Amino acid sequence: MDNDSASRAVLETWFDLQCPDCHAAQGDVDALREQYGDGLEIRLRHFPLPKHKYAYAAAQAAEEAYAQGGGERYVRELLARTAELGERGEALLVELARESGLDADEVESALFDGRHLLAVDADQAEGKALGVTGTPTYVIGGQRLDGGKSQEGLRERIGELVEAAHGS
Repeated sequence: MDNDSASRAVLETWFDLQCPDCHAAQGDVDALREQYGDGLEIRLRHFPLPKHKYAYAAAQAAEEAYAQGGGERYVRELLARTAELGERGEALLVELARESGLDADEVESALFDGRHLLAVDADQAEGKALGVTGTPTYVIGGQRLDGGKSQEGLRERIGELVEAAHGS
């Protein structure tokens, strides 16, 4: 392992893509990305909640968007439209793929054939094993930070953990 990857902290963000709190949390994630740049690897992990009817399909669509190379933009756009997702469901997922320059037919096929089910299920199982119960939840340096009740102070706490990771 080279020195760059050895000093790089990893922040796992456990999101439900139909969760309005996760949309709000995106601002903190963006600020952390800007502050730490290449020193912080941010990984989206899926934790669709049962109370959100289309969260599971949204996670699968996001995985297909990542497979096509446009996942980050797709997730950002989707999180900005959580209320609309609740109303329109899978039709919005396909439309958003088209708007994002992705192969919308392939996103629709992925939702139909379930090719990303295992990835979403694996994330959710790992999240449960780590004690994730709601979204957004962050895991960094072995510590779980729950943002579902409040985001207040989380960016600062994550920053402290990033700094600690760089110091070790």
